[in-house]
Amino acid sequence: MAKALVKTDLHFDGQKSLYEGKVRDVYDIDDKYLAMVVTDRISAFDVVLPKGIPFKGQVLNQIAAKALDATTDICPNWKIASPDPMVTVGYKCQPFAVEMIVRGYLTGSSWRDYKAGARSICGVPLPEGMREHQKFEKPIITPTTKAELGLHDENISKEDIIARGLVSAEDYAVLEKYAMQLFERGTEIAAQHGLILVDTKYEFGKKDGEIYLIDEVHTPDSSRYFYADGYQERFDRGEQQRQLSKEFVREWLMEHGFQGRKGDVMPELTDAFVDSVSERYIELYEHITGEKFDRGMEPATEERIANNVKNMLARLV
Repeated sequence: MAKALVKTDLHFDGQKSLYEGKVRDVYDIDDKYLAMVVTDRISAFDVVLPKGIPFKGQVLNQIAAKALDATTDICPNWKIASPDPMVTVGYKCQPFAVEMIVRGYLTGSSWRDYKAGARSICGVPLPEGMREHQKFEKPIITPTTKAELGLHDENISKEDIIARGLVSAEDYAVLEKYAMQLFERGTEIAAQHGLILVDTKYEFGKKDGEIYLIDEVHTPDSSRYFYADGYQERFDRGEQQRQLSKEFVREWLMEHGFQGRKGDVMPELTDAFVDSVSERYIELYEHITGEKFDRGMEPATEERIANNVKNMLARLV
């Protein structure tokens, strides 16, 4: 099994701070740039699991880099370059305190809420009689608050976001427009590879008064995909869909009694399970991008990453 990179402790000229998220280590350079290292950490139910997944960081970073490049005509984004398979360097933006979740289908947490009796999500009304994995008449936006590490994101309505001053009405209208356009583009790209983009999240920030798309885009950690082939037949029979997402990790944890609730005990992550998750992420990459995954950069080391980022930063000065 390849070695997973779960922590970095790098030092760059002009470095102001290091933020360690659930998956990403983000280095602030001169309050102007961010060097985002996508580690092999994996989280579920807002909990970081005790073992890393080899190649996961490379998969996520490279998918996001391609998606950012493919959507620059819709809105500006934070990316400048990806100097290492596990790193993106870009502009520092002031993030909004909400995440824009776009859903095209009733599945995952939205289905669990619906099954429990909810008939609206984040103020968006849902019709009676819907079934799991059913396509919405048109995509819906169900925002969440951005939680600190170790806390859970919470659903919130557009009205509450504006009323609480998290986002102005004017800016929120732009976030909605961008999110829907990005989801449409993501849907088109997914269809080219025989996939359905089921739902995803977008994060935005501001730089010099302009709204930028930030963080990851259309990755299997931030998105859910179905295989298009056979979707309708499985739906008609009431069967589960073939998915490309991190949902399989959540499902495995739930099967073993863990949902991040107080008192839940994390099950043992065996080497065989970790290896299977790694292979699944590589499968996700190849399906989502239509390209063969390159394992030639293993193993990921702090020295390699540091050198690549330092060379990149030197060109920005």
